[in-house]
Amino acid sequence: MTLQSFIGNTPLVELKTLDVPAGVRIFAKVEYMNPGGSIKDRMVSYIVDDAERRGILKPGATIVENTSGNTGAAIAVIAATHGYRAILTLPDKVSKEKQDALRAMGAEVVVCPTSAPPHTSDHYVTRALRIHAETPNSFMLNQYDNPLNAEAHFHSTGPEIWAALGPSVTAFVASGSTGGTISGTSRFLKLKNPAVRSVLLDPVGSIYHRYFHDGVVDSSQIAPYFVEGAGEDHLAKCMDFSAVDDVLQFTDADAFDTCRHLAQREGLICGGTSGANVWGAVQVAHTMTEPATIVTVLPDSGNKYISKIYNPGWLAEHGFTSGEDRVPEPTP
Repeated sequence: MTLQSFIGNTPLVELKTLDVPAGVRIFAKVEYMNPGGSIKDRMVSYIVDDAERRGILKPGATIVENTSGNTGAAIAVIAATHGYRAILTLPDKVSKEKQDALRAMGAEVVVCPTSAPPHTSDHYVTRALRIHAETPNSFMLNQYDNPLNAEAHFHSTGPEIWAALGPSVTAFVASGSTGGTISGTSRFLKLKNPAVRSVLLDPVGSIYHRYFHDGVVDSSQIAPYFVEGAGEDHLAKCMDFSAVDDVLQFTDADAFDTCRHLAQREGLICGGTSGANVWGAVQVAHTMTEPATIVTVLPDSGNKYISKIYNPGWLAEHGFTSGEDRVPEPTP
């Protein structure tokens, strides 16, 4: 069996220590059980398989991609097992653990300033496009604008959730950067039951919340934040807002507090987007007036963020509390 054959069919666990109304259940898909350690394995494997079938990705090729780390890890795994070279561009806020893991698997890592504005030469997306253009026999997944990103989740994540929980699913909640997970999964669940509610979580400092509610890309709202793998400073074409019913904003503190709750009360050491997703599921739970089943995903492991989210010194340095865990509470 190949390593790729183990992608998907991840565990779906019920979270039982959260402050939610009676009759509301929250389930989370543990996506860091994928071989590359994150939900991005699904999308990368799907796009690479398609490119190989169509002859776009040829033997000995170089895969180039901009990433916040998890897509890069999935690419590094597949490159290592398929004989490809991998060149990955990352914003400098990406954790040292992620960067070191990519290098350990043989990927070439190009670190770019997080502060670089979109479309400038130092922005990590622009840098990847330039490397791709200058590298013969190279292939770029183009995860932000490639419809196959969402299609991967339509054909895997969504069906797996429905197979496990069926018509009991009331809502799907997830943060988004490229939009692949929320778009593809929501489209499938709504195909099975149009009443399923889809809620995107967007960090303060990203543009999606304002765009969804007001139809405006407000560059003045772009600001630094610490959560990796969520939000964006430009519109990703993969993000399908027609599949989304609402967008909620979260803060770094919301995400990190919930991460510590998951670790200390549920035994799940998760990354920042997992904390954001579970925080969002709690918010949605408190809007429910009837028995409901809310599903979310835990995109990656907290082992990639030990030096940050789970480091009291780092938390204190950046103004976050690191004291006793508290159960995430609903926003008034």
